[in-house]
Amino acid sequence: MADLGGRVGAGAGEPPDRVTGVTTLPARRLLLVHAHPDDESIGTGSTMAHYAATGTHVTLVTCTLGEEGEVHVPALAQLAAAEADQLGGYRITELAAACAALGVTDHRFLGGAGRYRDSGMMGLSTNEHPRAFWQADLDEAAGHLAEVMREVRPQVMITYDDNGFYGHPDHIQAHRVAMRAAELAAGQGFAPAKIYWTAMPLSVLEAGMSHFAESSDNPFAGIDDLTELPFGTPDEQIAARIDATDQHAAKEAAMRAHATQIPDTSWLYSIAGNFGAEFMGVEYFTLAVGEKGPGDGPYGWESDLFAGLDVAAGAEPSAGGAGPSVEGAEPSAGGAGGPAAGGSEPTTGGAGAPPVPAAGLR
Repeated sequence: MADLGGRVGAGAGEPPDRVTGVTTLPARRLLLVHAHPDDESIGTGSTMAHYAATGTHVTLVTCTLGEEGEVHVPALAQLAAAEADQLGGYRITELAAACAALGVTDHRFLGGAGRYRDSGMMGLSTNEHPRAFWQADLDEAAGHLAEVMREVRPQVMITYDDNGFYGHPDHIQAHRVAMRAAELAAGQGFAPAKIYWTAMPLSVLEAGMSHFAESSDNPFAGIDDLTELPFGTPDEQIAARIDATDQHAAKEAAMRAHATQIPDTSWLYSIAGNFGAEFMGVEYFTLAVGEKGPGDGPYGWESDLFAGLDVAAGAEPSAGGAGPSVEGAEPSAGGAGGPAAGGSEPTTGGAGAPPVPAAGLR
């Protein structure tokens, strides 16, 4: 397991270790843990752009290169895993372009680029690949992420719920790794104070199904009941609604940077054409760890992920400030959290523009 002592660069006979410096970073620091390139743009792109634009240090950790993704650019079809198996390397460039569009300058791959391989969809033989993220040793992978936490000292982290939002093995594993890393970091005093899970309110899903019921480009085709979807959270369990409608163009540009995964004909852009800034710019979260801050939305939804933290008012935190215990990842006492980290049903979900069904997540 990685050394989580909070210091770097010491050995026998060497000068004392130095604490990893965070004083050069902005007061507010946000960490996002995603499974594949493009997940950050589809699920949290507007939130990332919003916080980057307002001076928050945004760190993105992507767990795999997305080697098993489809290829929607005919000229690049031979990059696919079944052909030259070079898609992962190409997607590094797509992710770099997406981060540039979002204004995010701090991006890392978990354990280094290529350390963990895309596992493919649940039940496929690719789940058994020796480098598949699904097969990763949990403490080893969490140790890599805890090192990032030690360096950056984020007060807020975003990842997925225990079902990975929609059941993809790499999303589930990203959740496990993120929550375990927070446990390791808590033992050393630098865990995030608040941990959010991406969510989709049931009211948004209902609005989407109603709007597209008669559409030929219906992403909900074949679904008669919301309970058939692998995600969806009761509105009262939503903790935060981030309105970043002023960043909708940045999110769309980031999505378009992932051209191998999201073709120009994607229903995502069709929805964006109908709903514009509202669809692209509003994102929702449940609170898994930490205390809910003040909010004025439905059910007291927060409008700022840093709500309730000292840094929300501009105060500079100490470099080694202790975060809360995350053992079990229970929801906050305020009732706005998602489920416990292990064994419970997934929660995702609130009100606004139509949602992003699982078919758009890869």
